[in-house]
Amino acid sequence: MTTLQTTAPQDPAASPGGNGPASQPAREILDPCLLGRPVHRLPQFAVQLRDDLVAALRHGTFRRYWGSYQIESVAFSRLDGSEERARWQHFAAGSGVIGFALERKVLLAVLNYRYGRGKGSEPVVDEAAVRVTATEERLSVALGQQMTVIAASRIAANLPGGPAVVAPLAVVAGSQPGKGTWIVTVQVRDGDAAGKVWFALDKNLMSDVLRGLLPERDTGKPAPRHTGPLAQRLEVALNGRLVSKEVTLGALFDLRVGDVIPVSLHRADVMLEESRLFTAAVTEHKGKLCLTSFEDIE
Repeated sequence: MTTLQTTAPQDPAASPGGNGPASQPAREILDPCLLGRPVHRLPQFAVQLRDDLVAALRHGTFRRYWGSYQIESVAFSRLDGSEERARWQHFAAGSGVIGFALERKVLLAVLNYRYGRGKGSEPVVDEAAVRVTATEERLSVALGQQMTVIAASRIAANLPGGPAVVAPLAVVAGSQPGKGTWIVTVQVRDGDAAGKVWFALDKNLMSDVLRGLLPERDTGKPAPRHTGPLAQRLEVALNGRLVSKEVTLGALFDLRVGDVIPVSLHRADVMLEESRLFTAAVTEHKGKLCLTSFEDIE
């Protein structure tokens, strides 16, 4: 399983159904489809989901199934196609489908707690020696509905205007998650018994997860309207110098009210701050002076 950069590398035993020894850390793969997306914030979602799961397992409804199981960790990763097949269930959630699977040893422990005599009524069950029963399959669906509602509620709650709680999810048809599918791995433990629960998020749900992780300034800011090239949208202030005349200091002090300074109005200078950019002819149009026939200074 290829692990996200912000989480610890996982060995093959950490993958759904995997039981091989640890060899070497999985190499990280850059997905160009995720460039610009807040993938670095996925651990933030994992922390939120962990808190939701911890709170749910304290509730009486969950406690009747899960007993004293505790949530140890929640982490994101992606399937690399080498994992062993697991028994996946699929539920309609919001805009997509969420898959659910758990290690059979966890399911058998919950089955023993739920329909046996409680915690510690039997030793650890040998999976290979226990055949799959209809009761086990029904319990697997019930646990899937419990857990996927929590995950779907967290995804929806992070979206702008999303509901805080999602209604029970309907079971839908689905297939084994393919290579590259985003997986949320939940490590659970009950004393010495430990196991894993997995959520598989399709492209639509993963898009919702990432959209819910965007900073508020990004989600609430309207997209800029680009109506043309930057040169056509950038505004600058131009000043027109219509006339200039040099006079002596003595002539300036001799000026009286009513005196006239003769000038010739030729081409005006067009200024950007203190820089001369153009010269322009001065004309009159509907009682206003206008500049026309611009020419570069150079």
